[in-house]
Amino acid sequence: MSPKLWTKALPGEPDVELFRHRPELDEAFAHFAVEGRAAVVMTMGALHDGHASLIRTARAQVGAKGLVTVTVFVNPLQFGAGEDLDRYPRTLDADLKVAAGAGADIVFAPSAEEVYPGGEPHIRITAGSMGERYEGASRPGHFDGMLTVVAKLLHITRPDVAFFGEKDAQQLALIRRMTRDLDFPVGIVGVPTVREGDGLALSSRNRYLSAQERDTALALSRALFAGRDAGLLAAGEGQAGAEEHELIRVASPAAVRSAARAVLDEAAGFEPPLALDYLGLVDPADFTEVSDAHTGEAVLAVAAKVGATRLIDNIRLWIGAAR
Repeated sequence: MSPKLWTKALPGEPDVELFRHRPELDEAFAHFAVEGRAAVVMTMGALHDGHASLIRTARAQVGAKGLVTVTVFVNPLQFGAGEDLDRYPRTLDADLKVAAGAGADIVFAPSAEEVYPGGEPHIRITAGSMGERYEGASRPGHFDGMLTVVAKLLHITRPDVAFFGEKDAQQLALIRRMTRDLDFPVGIVGVPTVREGDGLALSSRNRYLSAQERDTALALSRALFAGRDAGLLAAGEGQAGAEEHELIRVASPAAVRSAARAVLDEAAGFEPPLALDYLGLVDPADFTEVSDAHTGEAVLAVAAKVGATRLIDNIRLWIGAAR
């Protein structure tokens, strides 16, 4: 697709087409035949290098003749009382530049009224028991709101494939389950987490952190890597050459949990302290805690608060004999 669908970009203008209303988006889809596949990357804005990685991956997979749409929408349904809906960063001008630079064709940035005409929907998608664990237990209703907007945006953007970050592992698992259970004709692709050089997972909420809070927040990734490394040692395998995004074989769930917990317990004494929400070693298919006898893929997931900012992180592991 041409980077500017309707008009040529002016000097200094992001080379991407912005739509705020569904009829305009529908007209664009109808007017321009897509020779390749169509992809969507759903975001809440405040785009960073992690989002750019999603967009670049989408572009690479659909090719130059495909269509890449990025949605920017802060979804009120997935925020609970006392959460950061009102202060969540909204940086659309900067987002357009990031999206264009990463290879997007379209940015769809609707208002809440555009997505939910007449107010909040009476009918929503329910995440079920899988959405009541971990993040769902800490944020009741969050996943129902997330799945509802994802379903709507899949209908609106009509992609062949949708790309989501692995940092939100439970969200990704639920979207995969929803599209399978409800027969959505779309492929779901997970994209590895992007980190700062010191290990902190990129997040739009990182901008809330003070310098001291950021130092404490590094305990999340350190805990995950400590758990991974303890599992590697139990498996008798070296660490050299292992990439964080690879599915790494570990031998002992107990060793993984113990080493990660030790780092988090230490961080509880930092100033400012880390307030742990949960640490889990879970089956990625349903987010149930794995037993010490588990064999197969697992996700080591953590959530914690530093000051007023809540952060999540995870890494993927393989427990047991080599595949």
